[in-house]
Amino acid sequence: MKKHRQKIHFITALGMILIGNIYSMQLQALPVPAHLASIKFMPPPPPPDRGATGSRGGAASRGCDANNQTVTALVPIYEQTVSQGKQESISITKVWGLTNLEHPYLLFFVPYKMSSIANMEFVLKDETNNKSQTLYRNFVTPPESPGIVKVDLPASVTPLQVGKMYRWFFKVKVKCNSQQPTTLDYVEGWVQRVNQDLALTEQLKQATPQQKVVLYAENGIWYDALMTLAELRFANPNDATLLTKWTSLLNSVGLDELANQPLVNCCKPSKNHKETPTNNIVSS
Repeated sequence: MKKHRQKIHFITALGMILIGNIYSMQLQALPVPAHLASIKFMPPPPPPDRGATGSRGGAASRGCDANNQTVTALVPIYEQTVSQGKQESISITKVWGLTNLEHPYLLFFVPYKMSSIANMEFVLKDETNNKSQTLYRNFVTPPESPGIVKVDLPASVTPLQVGKMYRWFFKVKVKCNSQQPTTLDYVEGWVQRVNQDLALTEQLKQATPQQKVVLYAENGIWYDALMTLAELRFANPNDATLLTKWTSLLNSVGLDELANQPLVNCCKPSKNHKETPTNNIVSS
């Protein structure tokens, strides 16, 4: 009787092991849910002209309360080597992205507290055919605390035209203390509007906001992918899935150090300054 019970226990245990192994194999074979899949930006070929250089990370004003961080634009960069002659070549950095929108907004990381910021300014210029025309220039309200901020291109500004390259500047004047002069921390880059192909347009019509992020990223439309995901995060700041997607998207363009920075709901045009279209940017 005792041997019979031991045999039953052995068979039961063996069955549990086999069932466990089968279950484990089934789990491993299951596809990863779409909402957990990583988002990777697929960069389009950068513009061929040498004029589209820029600076994604500031190089001037470090210190104050910024922990050795600088203003940074949330935009892809492209490193290219350009020949200047038969034997000479130089390396240039292009800070550039695409949009389908007439009035996109841009995202920047500002590492300073409001008390350390003298002013912040955004400038947009049309530099077609080597001519420079400022389309929009305005001061914006600084954030109360460090974080990633968005700067809108108002509807009152002339809509971006398809195919044109537009140059933007984001400048933060920093005052470490009253005994020192202000210093400038700034970034600059480019935005280009493109025609959305019909196939993508149809896909977007049926897509959820999270699916739209993936579609934009896979088709190389950076600003729209980032903006769509940022809107989701602004509306759902505690959503862990959105944070995972945000981290994945930023990692794909080398901005992983900013993935955990908070999104700050600012910055509107400053009431103390009026919009001033002009052909000159503010001097440093």
